[in-house]
Amino acid sequence: MTAAVPGRDIARETVLTRIRDALGPDPVVPEVSRDYVTGSDLEPDAVVERFAERVDDYRATVHRTGHAELPATLAALITASGAGRVGVPVGLDYAWLTELPDDLEVVRDQPTYDTAALDTLELVVTASTVGIAETGTIVLDASPDQGRRALTLVPDHHICIITTDQIVHTVPEALPRLDPTRPLTMISGPSATSDIELDRVEGVHGPRTLHVIIVTD
Repeated sequence: MTAAVPGRDIARETVLTRIRDALGPDPVVPEVSRDYVTGSDLEPDAVVERFAERVDDYRATVHRTGHAELPATLAALITASGAGRVGVPVGLDYAWLTELPDDLEVVRDQPTYDTAALDTLELVVTASTVGIAETGTIVLDASPDQGRRALTLVPDHHICIITTDQIVHTVPEALPRLDPTRPLTMISGPSATSDIELDRVEGVHGPRTLHVIIVTD
């Protein structure tokens, strides 16, 4: 139990007393407007364009491809990365992986894999739940094709696949698509932080390299 601090307790009570006195005996609780804008004034193609621009602003790399070309696009990106050991969630669509090189080791994640095991993966490939154009944000919700949070935070390179019908304009449009009881991970570019001198350091609390594939049809 934390010991009481007399001076702190007196100061707290002083503040609360002043608030109660200001509100009076019958305080009026103001109504908070929840009339958020949930539509968009942009055409669907323009929403996708804005999403791509904002994701690029965050120093992620954006690629576009069709459904039929997705396996080849994914194989080309992984080959170019030089990765030899790639992690995928257990529910990732196997058809996406059909053109990967034969010598590539594909590891389907298991809950028994600890951080040290995940750290041996050079790259991870996942799907996504929703993309927000206005903020350039991708949301993962730990669905079977996205995997647990650790899978996308420990490896140094993340390739995330999103379809155009998953991309919305604003945050209020995205929220109804999300289940608040699920572990949501919001990604806006590669992991990065800056100190007081504004020296940017990438890969501190997640992948330092993020590639986003937008599937356009």
